[in-house]
Amino acid sequence: MDAATPLGTRPAQRALLITSFAVPLTGWTMHALALHRKLAAARRDPLTGLLGRDGYTAKARQILDRYTDTATVLMCDLDHFKAINDTLGHAAGDAVISATADRLSAWAGSRAAVGRLGGDEFALTLRIAPERRQARLAQLIDKLTQPVVLEDRRVVQVAASIGAASANSLGTSSLSLLQRAADTALYKGKHTGRAVLASRADLTAASVNGRRAGRPGTHTVERTA
Repeated sequence: MDAATPLGTRPAQRALLITSFAVPLTGWTMHALALHRKLAAARRDPLTGLLGRDGYTAKARQILDRYTDTATVLMCDLDHFKAINDTLGHAAGDAVISATADRLSAWAGSRAAVGRLGGDEFALTLRIAPERRQARLAQLIDKLTQPVVLEDRRVVQVAASIGAASANSLGTSSLSLLQRAADTALYKGKHTGRAVLASRADLTAASVNGRRAGRPGTHTVERTA
């Protein structure tokens, strides 16, 4: 009987050991999940919920690497946005930014990379069949030019400029090159109410830190001796 007693206690001992390890493992799991959520939140723009620059870049590159034949990069900004802030206030400007973000997300779909790069500047990377690009871009322009109704019922007239660069047409899947081309195309159609598709010539447009020269934030600071 004495020899049988230790054998009888082994299942209980094993259960105790498993429970002892499970407690810290559960704690670490909860900590890891909380950390993951914080990191995910940090990759989101706090005003719009869109991807921030780093999160957008990572997802956009994945799309370009996987779907080179149909991937299209878009750059988008709002026309006369400063005037909205100056005349109606920054709360109105934030509302317009949020509405634009919602419209971009709805148009692009859940599998696209949609990011806010700063201010009223947005970037998108998604799959669009070549034969549908013009129609889809026209649809987007129509969506972005719908008036925005504020909480106090004031109506804000808005407009947007869009440049698009397709990987297969330009012969590259480099995100930085496609964004430069799309940015250049955007400014070719600025204030015209139409989206512009980039050409190969737009790949070599003058740039500073990968952005079209002359864009806000691209100026360089001269070094003094």
